[in-house]
Amino acid sequence: MKVQDRFPHWHTVVAKGSKVRLHLCPDSKPEKGNTGIAFAADDAAREEKALRKKGVRITVPTTKEDGGTYFMFADPDGNEFWVFGD
Repeated sequence: MKVQDRFPHWHTVVAKGSKVRLHLCPDSKPEKGNTGIAFAADDAAREEKALRKKGVRITVPTTKEDGGTYFMFADPDGNEFWVFGD
């Protein structure tokens, strides 16, 4: 595992060659429903559109911020996952 980001409240780790990222909060639990699991995509907006067509519930639409572009989706139990991309 490689530490990708390190901030006082959280760290992001990723295995070499993987598109799955783990968001770790060493000093507290994630918010309810936040799995801390993120996926990388080449194009976040395109991936969101493809998941919507498959009936996946998008909880946060594609958003562009200084740290990058992302969206969030939930599984049938309400657990949320992040997708980061360009």
